[in-house]
Amino acid sequence: MSKTILIAFILTFHLSIVSAKDAPSKSSNIGQRTFEFFDNSRDRKLITEVWYPTHDAILEKDKVFSPFKRSFTIRDAQLSKGQFPLVLFSHGNGGSRLSLEWLAQELVKQGYIVAAVDHWGNTHDNKIGIEFIKPWERPLDVSFILTALLENHTFSNSIDQKRIGALGFSYGGYTVIALSGGVLNYNTLREYFNTDQGRRDLANIREFPNLAGLIQGNSVIEMTQNLPDLKDDRINAFFAISPGTAQGFSEPQQFEKVNDPVFIIGCKADQVTPVKSYARHYHDLIDHSNYFEFGGKVGHYVMLAEANEEVKKEVPAIFMDHPSVDRNAVHQKIAELATSFFEKNLK
Repeated sequence: MSKTILIAFILTFHLSIVSAKDAPSKSSNIGQRTFEFFDNSRDRKLITEVWYPTHDAILEKDKVFSPFKRSFTIRDAQLSKGQFPLVLFSHGNGGSRLSLEWLAQELVKQGYIVAAVDHWGNTHDNKIGIEFIKPWERPLDVSFILTALLENHTFSNSIDQKRIGALGFSYGGYTVIALSGGVLNYNTLREYFNTDQGRRDLANIREFPNLAGLIQGNSVIEMTQNLPDLKDDRINAFFAISPGTAQGFSEPQQFEKVNDPVFIIGCKADQVTPVKSYARHYHDLIDHSNYFEFGGKVGHYVMLAEANEEVKKEVPAIFMDHPSVDRNAVHQKIAELATSFFEKNLK
């Protein structure tokens, strides 16, 4: 991704028009705040974006240009009164906390607080090879920021601790499944990455040509020993969009601890996480999961923001879809499914 697009992603820091829980109001807007949490136990800086309902007014200074379709937000606005359900977001491989900003604002419009973390070393502007092959770190990141927000003096009283959900895309889809209680078999995953297809998958991460060797190294193998339980019992509804890392799951027994609602989204034309071996595979193994699949030519990156024509031309593989695909319509359907799922299961 070019420097221009990276800057555009970094600038995507403001949103807007939203509503408060149970009784949406046209005068209600979206507040936005950035936190820099730090997990000393793992030496990880976890930049976190939080979007939330506010009744503060949008001013001219809040109307910041973005090359992506989005509403304006109000920086550090005052939270609307009351308690709101919280949904935690996990981005895809090499993405960022802002990757699903469009979906965050749709949830805020329905009266949710949304928090999205930058997974250290696995974002578009902070790429560290080994962090691409340490999947256990991601659910630990989400659990850490949940604790941090519940202890934060501004948000602790506004989050309804009985109504907390998680949503993730791609690698983030795996992340929320791990948080739900799915137990990844690292030996099975390493075996896959030792196959021709597995090596091709790793080779697609061009910034790190030695990932195939690294994942088979003794240091990574040792890291997978005696890992903590990744299930977070504080979260009670899980929404996974085009979930990745499916090759580490082969038995229904790996999901014995998954006792909360799970919704899985797949895309028929997805070439990054093909539905047969990813989304459908998870759905088959998680016996009580709900499933929805987009047909036609809907691909993997349709889940990212709608971009203007200049950005589409600069990065067509990510921001330009097949002519038959309406990215806005896909987003509307995802928002509808996610809102309905969380409304039903976060009671």
